[in-house]
Amino acid sequence: MKTPFALALLLTTSAAFAQETDTAFPVAEDRLRGDVETLVAFGTRHTLSSQDDPRRGIGAAVDWSLAEMRRIAAACGGCLEIVAPEQTLEGARLPGPTRIRNAVAIQRGFERPDEVVIVQAHIDSRVSDVMNADADAPGANDNASGSALVLEAARVLSQRRYPVTIVYALLSGEEQGLYGGRVLADTAASRGWQVKAVLNNDIVGNSCGSDGLCDAAHVRVFSEGQRADLSPALRAAQRRDGGENDSPSRNLSRWLAELAAEDASGLAVRQIWRTDRMGRGGDQIPFQERGIPAIRFSVAVEDYNHQHQDLRVEEGIRFGDTVEAMDFAYLARVTRLNVRALDALARTPAPPAPTATAAVQTFTALSWQPVPGARSYTVWQRRTDEPNWPRQPVRAGLTATQLRLDGVRGDDWLFGVSACDAAGQCSPVASAVPAGAFRPAEAPGQPRAGEQ
Repeated sequence: MKTPFALALLLTTSAAFAQETDTAFPVAEDRLRGDVETLVAFGTRHTLSSQDDPRRGIGAAVDWSLAEMRRIAAACGGCLEIVAPEQTLEGARLPGPTRIRNAVAIQRGFERPDEVVIVQAHIDSRVSDVMNADADAPGANDNASGSALVLEAARVLSQRRYPVTIVYALLSGEEQGLYGGRVLADTAASRGWQVKAVLNNDIVGNSCGSDGLCDAAHVRVFSEGQRADLSPALRAAQRRDGGENDSPSRNLSRWLAELAAEDASGLAVRQIWRTDRMGRGGDQIPFQERGIPAIRFSVAVEDYNHQHQDLRVEEGIRFGDTVEAMDFAYLARVTRLNVRALDALARTPAPPAPTATAAVQTFTALSWQPVPGARSYTVWQRRTDEPNWPRQPVRAGLTATQLRLDGVRGDDWLFGVSACDAAGQCSPVASAVPAGAFRPAEAPGQPRAGEQ
């Protein structure tokens, strides 16, 4: 299947693209291992651990991360702005006022700096008792793996320039209640960022589960169905006109799956059509709650013996989230997929905000506003019971911002539009459904319920 991204590559062969990917994005497995080992060496990174011990605790880990980001910035001639947004918070797993501090590197776009793509991971760790801030909590896979991925993405992509801003973020407080994600979402709002995608990486460094099942060929990508920020009116409009399977996060997941398929040597995406694992959560959720498209990467099979466990041996079985249980070749492949996705998203325009009009007529009329950076648009159409966008678009290279589909009765179809740059590289598809746009559901200019 060819998606908008695949369509943009029709001038190359798949083999040539895969070869270019290997050389263009030099992800280093040894650097990933070194970063994981460094983070593990802080003993614990529990959010309630020491903030000022230079060798142990969450404070030392965040300080090291900021220093590493500064080294990366120096290597690219100061192309990264390094900041440490923080808030003092308390809650169910924060028994008193607690400092929540993130490490963030901002690579500003040269053309549309307020248009932002975020790659993130939580840096804090825990053991069996979520309130135990004293015990050793190595947190190798959960989530030094994701933290190392973010730093490696910054090393690779900071050597290039992009029209769109990329933000690399390491977040505290996830295990205590997604606090670091909320702090970063507040940062995005205060800075006026127009966030078109958040890639959250949480537990991305092992390929075998605690039951012996192994899968080194896939990575799971979680996406919400109905968006979290729907008003009652928009929720009613989706019940009537559809859109419950066409949230921006879901379309981001579809796009990513096809991007992964273009790399024969990489991982395949297993789309999981739910917000997160059953009964669990991650730092993509605070962004979804604000109407920002966000997805979660996680391993194909989880190893529960090496996750949220005290370090111990029982009946010959080792428990604890240690480096020895990780697969760094697998982590490198997840990292490369993130890097490729960030590169594509930072090059391409934001998805449009299309509307479809088809009531009581034998044709469908699509329209959308011009998108900054777009030179053309691609229109897509799929049956309402099809899971993914089809191989061929309805129209590609369209320079107008409207299209009439004669003889197409809209009741039977879903429609979408992607925006393409001058080189023909295209954004993910935005669906022409209530609240299908890649922005908060009630953002200015968003068609209200009944207007689509």
